[in-house]
Amino acid sequence: MVGLCVIWGFQQVAIKAAAPDMSPVLQVGIRSAGAALLVLALMLVRRENLSLRDGTLMPGLLVGLLFGGEFMAVSMGLNFTTAGHMAVFLYTAPIFTVLGIPFLSREERMNRKQWLGAGVAFAGVAMAFSGSFFGPNGKNMLLGDALGILGGILWAATTLVIRGSRLSETPATKTLLYQLAGAGLMLPAYAWLSGKMGAVTWTPRLGANLVFQTVVVAFASYLYWFWLLRKYLASRLSVFSFLTPMFGITFGVLILKEPLDPRFVIGALLVLTGITIVNRR
Repeated sequence: MVGLCVIWGFQQVAIKAAAPDMSPVLQVGIRSAGAALLVLALMLVRRENLSLRDGTLMPGLLVGLLFGGEFMAVSMGLNFTTAGHMAVFLYTAPIFTVLGIPFLSREERMNRKQWLGAGVAFAGVAMAFSGSFFGPNGKNMLLGDALGILGGILWAATTLVIRGSRLSETPATKTLLYQLAGAGLMLPAYAWLSGKMGAVTWTPRLGANLVFQTVVVAFASYLYWFWLLRKYLASRLSVFSFLTPMFGITFGVLILKEPLDPRFVIGALLVLTGITIVNRR
């Protein structure tokens, strides 16, 4: 699990590092399309059910749109904010997931401790935002941070759709295929419409990044995450996943030389503390 957190924390940094060679939107679109083909090949080898008549088509299309929207927000946000900021704001998703679960099940209402955790997390978001507001190029940073939170909201919505539909009983490979296919179609289309297709410089750094993003992040790590969820308690795994933003911040500072504002550091710690409280009943 710690290894997965390292990979997920590094992915934002890898995307931003290769941004001079290829726009983040096109990078994520290519990796999603490539990983979708890998998942499809795996399903064919395993002879898994590829039928669209099992009640998963409509929710599958919806999670594809939401997943694509999530990474479109992340990719666009990385043009304005740091990889460390993006890692933290994207991981507000568990808060929005917990807030949305009562709409699916009246039995799963938030208790006082969880409301306290949500309050602490949102106080952290406000604190982290203030660091961008007072920093240089503050307006652009705020836009990037806001897109990171939008990504977190869309991630939470994806989780809720999966949980509240037939996808909750579907093999992880099929659910992942819907998500990757959605992003693999949406993001390259947006890149083409916005004229980003031509602004590509093929370099060894870009090639290595695309291989890492496609094979390691979007294919292997997501499948391994689903496998872990079947073997271990989700509540225990989720606590480990909060290491991801910390790795994202660390890699951003060490590799991209991103600055650390004290207000952002305090806000990030509050966000992670709040998420931890929410996930511990």
